[in-house]
Amino acid sequence: MRRWSAAALVAASVTLGALLPVTPAAAVHGGVPGDFNGDGYKDAVLPAPGADVSGKEGAGAVVVLYGSSSGLAASRRKTITQNTSGVPGTAERGDGFGTATATADLNRDGYADLVVGSPLEDSSKGTDAGAVTVLWGSRSGLAGGTDLPSPSGETTRYGQDIAALSTGSGAKTRVAVSGWDGSVYFSGPFSRNGTYGSVTYNEQTPSTESVTLGDFDGNAVPDPALATSRLSELSGGAIYANPAFGNQLQGNGLIVSAGDLNGDGCADLVAGDPDEPEKAGVDGEPGGRVLIWYGSPTGIATDTKPVEITQDTAGVPGASEKGDAFGGALTVADLNRDGLADIVVGSPYEKLATIHAGQVTVIPGRASGALGAGAYSFSQDTAGVPGASEIDDFFGTTVAVGDIDKNGRPELFVSATGENNYTGAVWVFPGGSTRPTATGSKLFTAASVGLSQVNGTLLGGYGLFSVI
Repeated sequence: MRRWSAAALVAASVTLGALLPVTPAAAVHGGVPGDFNGDGYKDAVLPAPGADVSGKEGAGAVVVLYGSSSGLAASRRKTITQNTSGVPGTAERGDGFGTATATADLNRDGYADLVVGSPLEDSSKGTDAGAVTVLWGSRSGLAGGTDLPSPSGETTRYGQDIAALSTGSGAKTRVAVSGWDGSVYFSGPFSRNGTYGSVTYNEQTPSTESVTLGDFDGNAVPDPALATSRLSELSGGAIYANPAFGNQLQGNGLIVSAGDLNGDGCADLVAGDPDEPEKAGVDGEPGGRVLIWYGSPTGIATDTKPVEITQDTAGVPGASEKGDAFGGALTVADLNRDGLADIVVGSPYEKLATIHAGQVTVIPGRASGALGAGAYSFSQDTAGVPGASEIDDFFGTTVAVGDIDKNGRPELFVSATGENNYTGAVWVFPGGSTRPTATGSKLFTAASVGLSQVNGTLLGGYGLFSVI
């Protein structure tokens, strides 16, 4: 599946005007909520990498909706751009600020911090060299920022994807950043003045599409994993649990995430492989798939055979159909509060009735037995969900999870990049007694959060849309 080649993107920009951002870049994960102001409620992150800023097309913005006991409201928001006071850089055409985001309390001060990628930022390191900025949490919310510079002298699309995880102080707090020239890993301690403990540049696995962090060996230190861009004669790219040459895992994909699915104390690595197979039965599945490598006290061995899940797996709603792009969006989080992480999978090209509109599927974790039982799905056709499924909405472009009303029941966030003339939209599904529910779900459009341009805003992020 190669729907959006470079040539196709050029043609689309000519045909559709400004529907698509200036030179789209993949950024695979949705914005994860974090308590940026320390009031006990997590705050939602709605990236808008295609937003125009002060007349600069596609400069990009991030909208933060502050959480409360009553949930989210568009009136309680802050919009941050590179023109915001204290934020490094200047909003420029096509920067794509907000293309990638990640959340963690990097400096361990009790306030979550937001890491933002601008992979198309031009700098002394080259055109589209990219930049990564930390926006620091405080009593008044996100205020001020510092850069996390790559140690490479020449970068390309640095900040295309970002992961952040803090399991403790010092080196137990880490940030991973992907770029076309390689991946970069920062370890704490981090400080508001921009210092950090150490940095590692990995150019052995270039063209990195996606990064994640997880404690795969149970030693309380976040371990990196990544997916590269597509390789020849494979659907998707190579997967590495230890990003170094020679450590490629069996299987392939374009997006990775991590969490403890079976409750053994070791994080498990999950990859989405939304492409149609190049070789039937060898490197992919029709309609897409998800692969799982289970962690252990010795980590994830390169000869570990992954578990495969498709829409034909017992218990998973729907059926595998060519072009669904199951695995085109991915996150791992405990939605049913059983202590086991669940897999949230986007199928942005899922066919509903006669149109490609998109769907999201949740696969609960299990302490034992095969995954798939108890899985469920949401689309815009689900009763109670605002809006209606329309052709090329791409519901499920990105997915994220976080408890924004402090009731112990995590909310599910789903974006659709094609909604409303590519201005994009984000749905919030309230946490229910055993899982998120469509009842009471909310829809945030670009216009509802003060982003008034008529097309190309991409509220909620762009996900893997440019490459699947």
